[in-house]
Amino acid sequence: MIIVKTPAEIEKMRISGRMAATVRDEVAAMVAPGVTTGELSEFAGKRIKELGGESAFLGYRGYPGQICTSVNDEVVHGIPGPLEIEIGDVVSIDVGVRYDGYIGDTATTVMVGVTDREVIHLVKTTEKALYVGIAEACAGARLSNVSHAIERTAVEAGLFVVRDFVGHGIGQTMHEDPQVPNFGKSGKGPRLKAGTTIAIEPMVNIGTAAVDVQADGWTVLTRSGRPSAHFEHTVVVCDGRAEILTLGQE
Repeated sequence: MIIVKTPAEIEKMRISGRMAATVRDEVAAMVAPGVTTGELSEFAGKRIKELGGESAFLGYRGYPGQICTSVNDEVVHGIPGPLEIEIGDVVSIDVGVRYDGYIGDTATTVMVGVTDREVIHLVKTTEKALYVGIAEACAGARLSNVSHAIERTAVEAGLFVVRDFVGHGIGQTMHEDPQVPNFGKSGKGPRLKAGTTIAIEPMVNIGTAAVDVQADGWTVLTRSGRPSAHFEHTVVVCDGRAEILTLGQE
């Protein structure tokens, strides 16, 4: 069942969304050679607490990190630890914050001195696909319009959207109805209603859409071993353009 939020619930999600965006941006600014993903997670946990929230990821289905840090061929759900970031890496920072019972979820991908044009193209296209998808998330539109717009953007750029993992409804729990795939034909699925909150998150690969989950039960790798990119915003559907709840200082 798709839960349409009340104005009071949306206001709570604005606050959790702003918190998540703040932490996302501060952690992204820390990404540099020699910094470990564990240090990024530790900082994020402290900042979330300082802001008055709690990590929506820590302990979720047993997940052990404050945030997800996915490097290079890690698509999503990378577990923070001793890995040191190096020049040429691409690092996905995925942050979820719960405030007063409601969750904001957001991600960005940071390039660390990347000069490979193909990788730069990947990251920029994935970010573009996020905003193209958001532009379709308006009241009365079919949900698959969002999915199709994201896939079209990636395919036209010669890239591949991950099909095994998708965006999702969000609110008091991390994953609510509806699922929001990053692929599919337009004009399908439920009509979006004002007040629906969804996390739109394109995950895009070079070479192939195929991925594999590792033995830790979390980390998702590209089967090709090539880099992946991941961007995400929590949005609320409106009669006009969707409101991005995790916009931050972009």
